[in-house]
Amino acid sequence: MVDFQPYLFLFFICIISTILLWARFFKSIGAKSQHPPTPFGLPIIGHLHLLNPNPHQAFHKLSLRYGPIFRVFMGSVPCVVTCSPEIAKEFLKTNEEAFSDRPRNPSLDYITYGSKDFLFAPHGPYWKFMRKIVTLQLLNAKTLDLLSSVRHDEINRFIKSLSVNANIGKAVDLSGEFVKLTNNVISRMLLSKRCTEKDGEADEVGQIIADIVYTGSSFNLSDYIWLFKALDLQGLGRKVKDTLLRFDLVIEKIMKEHDEERKHNVTGEVVKDLLDILLDIQQDESSEINLTRENIKAFVQNIIVAGTDTSASTLDWALAELINHPNIMKKAAKEIHQVVGKDRLVQESDIPNLPYLQAIVKETFRLHPTVPMIPRKSSQDCTVAGYHIPANTNTFINVWALNRDHNHWENPHEFRPERFEENILDVRGQHFHLMPFGSGRRMCPGISLAQHIVHTTLGAMIQCFEWKAGKDGNLSSVEMEEGTGLTLPRANRLVCVPVARLDPMPFSM
Repeated sequence: MVDFQPYLFLFFICIISTILLWARFFKSIGAKSQHPPTPFGLPIIGHLHLLNPNPHQAFHKLSLRYGPIFRVFMGSVPCVVTCSPEIAKEFLKTNEEAFSDRPRNPSLDYITYGSKDFLFAPHGPYWKFMRKIVTLQLLNAKTLDLLSSVRHDEINRFIKSLSVNANIGKAVDLSGEFVKLTNNVISRMLLSKRCTEKDGEADEVGQIIADIVYTGSSFNLSDYIWLFKALDLQGLGRKVKDTLLRFDLVIEKIMKEHDEERKHNVTGEVVKDLLDILLDIQQDESSEINLTRENIKAFVQNIIVAGTDTSASTLDWALAELINHPNIMKKAAKEIHQVVGKDRLVQESDIPNLPYLQAIVKETFRLHPTVPMIPRKSSQDCTVAGYHIPANTNTFINVWALNRDHNHWENPHEFRPERFEENILDVRGQHFHLMPFGSGRRMCPGISLAQHIVHTTLGAMIQCFEWKAGKDGNLSSVEMEEGTGLTLPRANRLVCVPVARLDPMPFSM
């Protein structure tokens, strides 16, 4: 005979949870004017069963039934979702003060040294100080110009490696090569090291960052189901601790190397990388906030994570779209050859004179935003779209859905760069139906750097090569299924055979 006694506790928990959930459900029905519409949920898990590995797509489908703003419960965590540009504006502009924080979870807190970073730090004096450092010193126009030779050199190396493969008709795993390229650019600008060099810590940093991205983008059931709060069911807690330990050992070694080099730099030479700028700020006794080494480590981690996968993903999607639209590729190549010629490689200074290339990148940002949803958390009670949003409510602005809004875009699912020749829009968050970098005070500060990398790399690839899809170059098109991850990758790796357009190649010296 089966002994049911061990299951009685779980049974009573389910009953109590069901009663509480139904009470909450009926309460929300009786207060439609106060709370956004809410789908029917299940005990304990709330609305988790309505999601899939691509939550932005699931939320978009729910919006078609429940309207442009609705409420869901991720387990026991209340969340509000919007898929409307107009309501997104209310969250990110009208009520910006109330939605300037980001949701936090134990994994992110731990991996960022207790939220001592910039991306996920609470909105307050420290975050404002770091924002000022980023915009005025780290990623401003002057610093980016000083480090432009690094970007130029890495893109030149990249094109040379593609040329070698083109000469022998060898296929290239571009998805992997894009990550290596962006890793090298960011690591050299930040740490004066290339991630693909087999010199110990540089190569290990690349693997550690990949692990940070994995743990940061993984769904952790323990963060949402209150019954499992104290349990590490998926082993992510152990993975996070191991990853941070490895990162700390490597970055501490690099920082000590910088400390030694700075002691011997008596000539007062120009700062050579972004880590030096941070160390200068740490040693500045007049600084309004004293940076700790953990602050610097967390910030270094932010820059590498935010600056690598995002640009790599955009390049991956952009070239895939061009392969599937050969007429657009041909038009872009014609523009580049007319403006740049065939005797030198396209450079960052050429981009303002290449409007169609800019339109291609904007259209890629629109259809394939690197971060499909903007997460925020309310710090106070407020009203949005006539609904009451309590404090401590997680909010998701579905950028992926906004960019496909039929009220703002004609044929929104079609890849058509010409729409940005007809309607010139900026991507810096002023237009709430096109904000690939977010909007407002917590908008991504690396916009200029990302655009330098993406435009110049894509331009050089179009200028120098034709692209044949598949390992043998015999595929007529590229699959465009979305994968899962923090930066909305493609589901399938982009493998192509490069065919040289130019002979000889216009390598820059």
